[in-house]
Amino acid sequence: MNSYLIVAILFISALFSGLSVFLVRKDNTTLLKLILSFSGAFLFSITVIHLIPEVYHSRETAPETIGFFILGGFVFQLILEHFSQGIEHGHIHAIPNKAFPLGIMISLCLHAFLEGMPIAAGHQSELVFGIAIHHIPASFALGSLLINASITKNKVIFLLTLFAIMTPLGFLISKFLSHGSYGNISSYFDKIMALVIGIFLHISTTILFESGSANHHVFNRKKMIAIFIGILVAVISLYVV
Repeated sequence: MNSYLIVAILFISALFSGLSVFLVRKDNTTLLKLILSFSGAFLFSITVIHLIPEVYHSRETAPETIGFFILGGFVFQLILEHFSQGIEHGHIHAIPNKAFPLGIMISLCLHAFLEGMPIAAGHQSELVFGIAIHHIPASFALGSLLINASITKNKVIFLLTLFAIMTPLGFLISKFLSHGSYGNISSYFDKIMALVIGIFLHISTTILFESGSANHHVFNRKKMIAIFIGILVAVISLYVV
């Protein structure tokens, strides 16, 4: 996949999703929950059927150590969510006293930057679309949070643009270093990919468990359809993309 196309997909998906909050003011809509279910299923599926098998076939990292990096990514995401309050999987929280959510912005930008780094290793098509879809509810939730803070509309747009830049920036910096004279960063791609897999596993499973109705025992037909479509698209993407 062309680098310009990768940057465009990652940037536009995050920015436009965040800006859409100016048109859709209603929090926790049915549509957002269905997008969450679809993105969670898609992200989980590409992680299980594509990313995990590929990283375990790495020639750079011993297979017996990969699991520790996956576990590390899972735990790292737990720590990030202490500061981000679950924005990564579409959670929208009220801000006490409408203060600027500095901790949320920093942790969310770090999360997005790390997601972009292993794309330079060649896990491109599925990973790019997985991240792009995952950023739709995350960016919408961030936009909702920023609107409720005591900041101007222009600053909201600037911060959403900053977040949208992070994943493409991680990809570009990683690609630059891997082809430059600053060390063989490509030898660490599989370790970084394993960390991202741990992050994806945490986010996708959290989305799937939390994106339903208040009564988790009620069979939600629309949610199940969204999940099955997400799984189907992930499987098809392995043979088409």
